[in-house]
This record gives sequence, structure tokens and C-alpha cells, in this order.
Amino acid sequence: MPGPSLRALTAATILALAACASSSPSAREPAMSTSASTTSPRRSMPVKEWPLKFKSHSFGAYCYDTRTCSIYYANFEHGSEEPSTPSATYGPGYLDHLDGGHVGIRNFPAPAKVSWVSKDGQAHTAEVGIGELFADEIIRHNVKREEMSDVVDGEYRDEPSILLEVNDRTIRVYMRAMIFLKKRVEVAGQMRGDFRNDLILVKTYTF
Repeated sequence: MPGPSLRALTAATILALAACASSSPSAREPAMSTSASTTSPRRSMPVKEWPLKFKSHSFGAYCYDTRTCSIYYANFEHGSEEPSTPSATYGPGYLDHLDGGHVGIRNFPAPAKVSWVSKDGQAHTAEVGIGELFADEIIRHNVKREEMSDVVDGEYRDEPSILLEVNDRTIRVYMRAMIFLKKRVEVAGQMRGDFRNDLILVKTYTF
């Protein structure tokens, strides 16, 4: 028997497509979203937790006026076997633009192990308990709660930087945190914009 004609096949295809179209939702009727009704929109609001706290941090270590210097913290070694430049070479703000390059460190690893030779040739070793210094997990900063800008869902998520400085016979530990403000502020005679990231001295050790 001869097969169906081309005209019959075309007609059957058109009928089948029409049937599928009639069973599908109309293009003019938007599909129901399964997530829109269950997910609340994220919005900015005043920070919920005060004082600000942190569960992870970044870390940076810097050596000045030493013959050799090594700082081992969170499975990473900082420092150099070469003599380091005196901090006075860079002026009073020599730490102003430094930050923690080793990021995402959960609170808290074992103490930082420091070994160095000061400029007088004396060898030194020390352990600096970062976890002990920041046991309360409170962020050190100079911002008042009412000055702080709103944050997403009221949660401060930025991690602070912890900096360790070896300078001749002195070790200093600092914290620096980026905190945005509701309005611009002037710090030390210069406009700093709508944020502060002041370097806060936490502890000094002398050897």
C-alpha cells in the first residue's frame, strides 16, 4: 500500500503541535516561582551584634632592623634570611598601608613562633599567643555603633587583619578592620572617605 502523502503528514504535525500548545501554560500567564515565596529578600540594616566579633582573620608579619627574621603562623612562614630595612627609613606611617596577606584563618591556630637576630647580633626566640590576645574574638576599632553604615541582613562579615611586627628587639601585635561609615570622616587632617581601617596596637613585647 502507498504511504501517507506529504500533505497528510504535514497536517498531522500541525495538529500535534496545536495539542501540545493547548496543554502548556499560556505565554501570557507567568509561571509560578517556587523560591520567591520561600526566600526573604536580603536588605541592609543596622548591625545586630555589638561589639563586633570575628571567627576568622587574615595575618601579616613584617620585619624591620633585623639581621634575620622568621615568623611561622598558621602553617605559613613569613620573614627573610636577609637583613631588613629600619622602619625609620619609611617614616612614621610605615605600617599605614600594610594588611594581612594570609587570609581565611579560622580562630585560632597555635601561637606564632618568632626567631630573629636583632641589629646588635643577639639571637631571640619567642611564641606569641594570637589566640590568647584575642580570646574574646572582639574586633578592635575606633568606630561608634551609631556611626557604622548599615550592613546586609545586619551582619558584619568582613574578617579583620592581625599584624605582627618584629622591629629590632621589639615585637608588636596590631589589628586592622575595614568598617564602612554612614558619612565621610576626617582622620589626621585628611579625608578618608566613608570608611575607617585604623591600625590598633594590641600588645608590645620588648627583648
